[in-house]
Amino acid sequence: MSRSLRVAYLAHSFRSDWNNGNAHFLRGLMRHLGELGHEIHLFEPECSWSLENLELESNGRQSLQQFDRVYANLRLQTYSASQGMDATYWLRTLEEMDFVLLHEWNPPELAHVLLGLRQEAGFRILFHDTHHRASSSPEAIARFGIDRFDGVLVFGDSLRSIYVNTFGLDKVWTLHEAADTSVFRPLNPMRKADDVVWIGNWGDEERSAEIKHFLVKPAESLSDRRFTIYGVRYPEEAQAVLRSAGVRYGGYLPNLMAPETYAAAWLTVHIPRQQYATECMTGIPTIRVFEALACGIPLISAPWTDTEKLFREGDYLSVRNADEMRRAIEYLLSDREAAAAQAVRGLETLLARHTCRHRAEQLTKIFEELLS
Repeated sequence: MSRSLRVAYLAHSFRSDWNNGNAHFLRGLMRHLGELGHEIHLFEPECSWSLENLELESNGRQSLQQFDRVYANLRLQTYSASQGMDATYWLRTLEEMDFVLLHEWNPPELAHVLLGLRQEAGFRILFHDTHHRASSSPEAIARFGIDRFDGVLVFGDSLRSIYVNTFGLDKVWTLHEAADTSVFRPLNPMRKADDVVWIGNWGDEERSAEIKHFLVKPAESLSDRRFTIYGVRYPEEAQAVLRSAGVRYGGYLPNLMAPETYAAAWLTVHIPRQQYATECMTGIPTIRVFEALACGIPLISAPWTDTEKLFREGDYLSVRNADEMRRAIEYLLSDREAAAAQAVRGLETLLARHTCRHRAEQLTKIFEELLS
């Protein structure tokens, strides 16, 4: 681009990844936007739901320290609850910005404060949606006044269709999530601690049945194999189900520790939430797919249709039910050569198409389009 842009991004949290998968991608996207020469300013509340829960974890402080170390180059500023609704504060803070990006996990009231300032401050403002509420709860998205934004970024074509057809918007761009390959890359541990590892949250019954069917049930029949699950919001009854199946529950895992966790396991799985396996929001993978492939670990996916052809055939194995999952696990664990070949293929696709650098370059082109 001919000149450096000043970009502000407002998110629920960059520091905390506790039940906040958005942080994974946004950290890398902002880092790589900066490496392209743009001036990046990040903003998050002093106190947030994700951060408050992270601080209750025994390794929460470690996670925050690791973020500070790994992303030391990010310019992050926190604001108080009163500042968040203060138009004067935001005018003073954002008046030199070219673009302001607002993530959907923010209060609608903040959106209206910013929308009221954009003409006076002179910035363009984009709404960034990486969730399913536009489909499952469109009235919640409508409260943001999205028709007043200069455009919308979404993380899948199916979601883009909803914004175009349901909300009647025309400036909507698909910006898929991706892996920050400066962090997520293959490592070589001295030994394997697990046969199968899965990193994912329980969360609001959106895939609890799927976890039981595609991971717990196969684990019960493969009692000689080591299964471990990491994640949060697992109620005691869910933890009891894991224990009865011989699955170790590791609790909260800082996302920046995922590469070494994947490296210490032979394979992992993809268990999409229900909303992304159904026709309304189909074709959107979880961020864990990108990160796992970037770490060079073989992947088996529960039912999910890659409608956008993000990946090549053979990048991962697809299964339809618990029995196929069990057989696929047995196959990859017994045929190390086939597992390694699949991991190499998946990594090749990831590096060629789905890094945060790719998305930063794409976002720069979107900026250029809006400025032209």
